[in-house]
Amino acid sequence: MIDRRTFLAGTGAVLLAAPLAAEAQPAKKLPRLCFLTFDPGTTQSNRFTPFFRRLRDLGYVEGQTITIDYLSADGHGERFPALAVECLRLKADIIVVTTTPAALAAKNATRTIPIVLHMIGDPVATGLVASLARPGENVTGVTIMASGLSAKRLEILKAAVPRLSRVLVLSYLVDPIAAPQVRELESAARSLGVKLLVQDVRTGDDLPAAFDAGTRWHADGLLTTAESILVVQRKRIVDLANQHRLPALYPYRTVVDSGGLMAYDSFTPDLQARTATYVDRILKGENPSQLPVEQPTKFELVINLKTAKALGLTIPPSLLGRADEVIQ
Repeated sequence: MIDRRTFLAGTGAVLLAAPLAAEAQPAKKLPRLCFLTFDPGTTQSNRFTPFFRRLRDLGYVEGQTITIDYLSADGHGERFPALAVECLRLKADIIVVTTTPAALAAKNATRTIPIVLHMIGDPVATGLVASLARPGENVTGVTIMASGLSAKRLEILKAAVPRLSRVLVLSYLVDPIAAPQVRELESAARSLGVKLLVQDVRTGDDLPAAFDAGTRWHADGLLTTAESILVVQRKRIVDLANQHRLPALYPYRTVVDSGGLMAYDSFTPDLQARTATYVDRILKGENPSQLPVEQPTKFELVINLKTAKALGLTIPPSLLGRADEVIQ
């Protein structure tokens, strides 16, 4: 006969051992996302808020269901190759890149870890993917660049300033997406009877000289191409444009929020949120090579009438009627 005290003691031992054994099981490894960006401010401001909000809505809570490493080039694009290697050292499961130089560095570092493009330039022209429909290899995501977008921006600036004849163009020419934009602008300029002066901006310190060159050349308008450094330097660019009394159109509405005149922008919150969906699908097992790259389908024209008034510029009613938002 089994002694009742022995049986109860043994049962208690089993019951106690079960949770201890469960506690001893190794914790499930959280997926690790490496977020590569041009400057640290982009993760501290609201620039990428729609992406991170959507990621959280999909169940990815930092520190609980996902680990996120934020790596910044601190405004120096040449640092991306080392940062891409750091993503490998951290054993990232997925890499999200916010600029083309970062994407190229990541692709050069790995052909196995999935790379998700977050609102970058032309991934086909820069060799990141074979095609938008069939990207191939380990790269996919979202691009903000659509065919004809740069030309459209010049056309809108010309509509706002019918007398426009000479346009100063600020561009970060070391970024591979700059050259296709400049070529498209040059083609559009010929058809519109406009001349361009392209100035290469490598750092914010290059901006005063670029504007001085525009003044000597008698520029009567300003465009920038769509590279990260020109977003980072937006306040300085806007101040110089207003100081030189140059009507300007920018690729990002955030520049208008900083006092710029106009923006024609594809960097919409909805498109940003789509990048998080790519992360989710890939972490759940889908192959990035089989996920088509998504292009923008919605574009926002934003006009700052306060800035127009300060410049002594009257925006034609026909253009105001096309605006998605008019800031008074």
